[in-house]
Amino acid sequence: MKYDFLGVIVFGIVLLIGVAVIAAFITVGIFLIRALSRYVKSGNVRKEKSSIKKSLGEVLKQHREECKMTQEFVAESIGVSRQAVSKWETGASDPSTSNLLTLAKLFNTTAEELLREVQ
Repeated sequence: MKYDFLGVIVFGIVLLIGVAVIAAFITVGIFLIRALSRYVKSGNVRKEKSSIKKSLGEVLKQHREECKMTQEFVAESIGVSRQAVSKWETGASDPSTSNLLTLAKLFNTTAEELLREVQ
């Protein structure tokens, strides 16, 4: 009889823990669904922000591609390595002022125009 009572208490505790775990999973699931829903609904806002915000690297890459030039061609034209051009475009580093002026000339624009596009 004493052991039956202890078994019932243990069973009750295990049952409560199980219910708590299930409730936690449901709560986390609801939170994730709400977060995902907000993220999906913000697609237009995210797209607009990405089109507005441009780094210098993105501007340089855009101009290079519009001029139908490869990174290697740009690098050879201004006397730097292709890796340097890649670093500029990915934002790992920025071109020096003299290289920026040379890039602008190569892209048939001005350094001011390139920098104006950076937001």
